[in-house]
Order: sequence, then C-alpha cells, then structure tokens
Amino acid sequence: MPNVTLFKQDGTQNGEVTLNDSIFGIEPNESVVFDAITMQQASLRQGTHAVKNRSAVRGGGRKPWRQKGTGRARQGSIRSPQWRGGGVVFGPTPRSYSYKLPKKVRRLAIKSVLSAKVASEDLIVVDALNFDQPKTKEFRQVLQNLNVAKKALVVVENENQFAALSARNLPGVKVVAPNNVNVLDVVAHEKLILTQSALTQVEEALQ
Repeated sequence: MPNVTLFKQDGTQNGEVTLNDSIFGIEPNESVVFDAITMQQASLRQGTHAVKNRSAVRGGGRKPWRQKGTGRARQGSIRSPQWRGGGVVFGPTPRSYSYKLPKKVRRLAIKSVLSAKVASEDLIVVDALNFDQPKTKEFRQVLQNLNVAKKALVVVENENQFAALSARNLPGVKVVAPNNVNVLDVVAHEKLILTQSALTQVEEALQ
C-alpha cells in the first residue's frame, strides 16, 4: 500500500498515512480518464445557441406574388430559407449536451487520477486545516508552508466552512467537499491537498 507523509498546518511532518491501495495505487487508465473529462466538459456547455427559422423571422406573411401567370417560380413567403433575410434551415437550437457514463467507469476514472497524483508525488495530506475566521492571508501562508506554489485543489470536510471562505479569493486554488471530488478538477490542478478527515471520507465513498 502507498504511504505518504502527513503534514501539519505549519508544514512540519507528523508521521505517515497509509492510503487505500485499491483507490490510490492502481494503474491509471488514460482512456477512461479521457472519457470522463469529455463527459464533464460536455455537461458544462450551456447549449443556449439558437437561430430563427422561417416561422420566427419577422415579416413574410403575405404571398409575394400570385401563384400563376407571372412566369416566375411560385413563392409563398419572402421569409422562406432561399430568400435573403429568410429563416435558417437546420440551424442549432437550444439543447443539453450532458450525458452519463456507467458508474463503474466513473469510479475507475477518479481512482486513476488519484493514483496518478500519488505516483507523481503531487498528493499532500494534512492532519487538519483549522481557521478561527475566514482569512485569505492565513490560507496563503498554509500553502507556502506546504510548498504549494501553483494551482491546488483542496479537499476539506463538509463542516469546514472557514477554509473555503479563506481560499475563495486565491487564484488557482479551489476548495471542495469530499463528495464533490471529480476527475476534471483533479486533472486541472497540479497539487491535490486533502485533510485527514476528508481522505477518510473519499476512501469510504470509493470503496
């Protein structure tokens, strides 16, 4: 089973933590990770694109000329698609791009990215993140103590509200609850920081 160093909030070491081998020690499946990221990105699309068809374009209620006798092709409306200023045929309409992958595939994807973080030594476990009040300066100091200089995903227990409030103004830092850990966030951030309590909740959810 993989072991990682347990840190305190001030950056000092506080022993080791043994990680669940079936979650943090598997061989990453890049194909499944790609599918999971594609699914998440598709679900984030707004899908609000729209065009006006011939019934939505203003005007065109009167027949431009009589049906027969003019020598010209019969026309019913100047807002038909072949006319300048007419409606658009088969244009994009509002729709949802979201879809779902099987539960086992989603679980394998999140386990793969977590295992990849352990393999690249980008996973940091902290015994706790305690703040008496929301303070961005204190959270920035914690990141400096842990030698985190780039984008970081911080996973804290649900009841730890001060940590989320302290980090929301820091660029590149995102704080989530254990049940909201997802493949896209883990891949998008270089470092993954978990409190010991959040680590336990993540392992229980993925077993």
